[in-house]
Amino acid sequence: MSAINVSGLRKSFGSQTVLDGVSFAVEHGEVFALLGSNGAGKTTAIKILSTLLPAGGGTAEVCGFDVAKQARKAREAISLTGQFAAVDDILTGRENLILVAKLRGVKNPAQAADSLLDRFGLTDAANKRAGTYSGGMTRRLDIAMSMLGSPKVVFLDEPTTGLDPDGRLEVWKTVKELVGSGVTVLLTTQYLEEAEQLADVIAILRGGKIIVSGTLDELKKLFPPAKKEYVEKQPTLEEIFLAVTGREGK
Repeated sequence: MSAINVSGLRKSFGSQTVLDGVSFAVEHGEVFALLGSNGAGKTTAIKILSTLLPAGGGTAEVCGFDVAKQARKAREAISLTGQFAAVDDILTGRENLILVAKLRGVKNPAQAADSLLDRFGLTDAANKRAGTYSGGMTRRLDIAMSMLGSPKVVFLDEPTTGLDPDGRLEVWKTVKELVGSGVTVLLTTQYLEEAEQLADVIAILRGGKIIVSGTLDELKKLFPPAKKEYVEKQPTLEEIFLAVTGREGK
C-alpha cells in the first residue's frame, strides 16, 4: 500500500475549479514534488490531504486512512509545515519544541526537544530566542517541530519561500535527512531547481489537473531530443516545465 493515494480529487470555490480530478500515489520513503505556478492548486491539495479542507469529490488516503472518514487517524500519522513558519519568536528554540511536544502528548518533552535540536543542528542556538534565528534556522526549527510525534508522512508546502540561497540549501539538506530516516515527503514548490534537487517523482499541476508525472529522467524523455553539437545538452527541469505547460517562448 502506498503512503499516499489520491484518486479523482476535486475542489471548487464558487465557480472556480481549483482541482479537477487529480490522481497520484506516493510510495513510502519517497519525495513527491507537486510543481506548479501560483494558483495551480498545490496548497489546496495539501490542505485536503492534511484534513484541513474537505474535498469536493474523489478520495484521498494517507497511511491507509481516508482523510475525510478517518481524519483523526490520518492526523496522527502526518505532519504539516505550511508556507509560513509556525514558530513563536519570543520563545527559545528549545521552548518552542517543548511546547509542541506537550501539545502532541509526547513523553519526556524536554528529552524529545534536545534530540531534535541535535538532529537538526540547532543545539548551539537552543536557548536563543527564535526571533533571532536566520531564515534557514527558523525553517529547520519549524520542520523539527513538525517531527514531534514521529509522523510517517510530512507535507511541506513551499518550505523555502522567501529564503536566501543559504537558507534554501539548509532546508534541502534537512529534507534529505528526513527521507533518509524513512519519512515520506510530499513537497509543493514553485522552484524548479528545488524539485530537481529533492524529488524522486515530479508531478506538474496546471489548471487543476496533473498534466505530466514521472521521475526527472522520465520527464526528460518528453523533451525533444538534444541537438548533438560539441556537447550533448540535456534539458533542464525548467525547459521541461515550459514545454509541457505550453509556455515555451512566452
